[in-house]
Amino acid sequence: MGEGEHRIEIHPDICNGRPVIKGTRISVQTVLEFLGAGDSIEELVAAYPSLARDDILAALRYSSRLMANRYHTEHVACG
Repeated sequence: MGEGEHRIEIHPDICNGRPVIKGTRISVQTVLEFLGAGDSIEELVAAYPSLARDDILAALRYSSRLMANRYHTEHVACG
């Protein structure tokens, strides 16, 4: 587990098993969507008082590690 990853948890009963900030129901995806839309860390912390700056940085590190995985595409026929 990397630095700050204790802040991210995955549990099947919380947000359908999506990675969330520990102790909240705020998903890593939600954090990334706000940042991707141009919101700053400070704006995100103001919008979600249960988040700390370190939670947001942990979400970024977590998603960065996921992107380091190897991926391949596969064509699947649709009806």
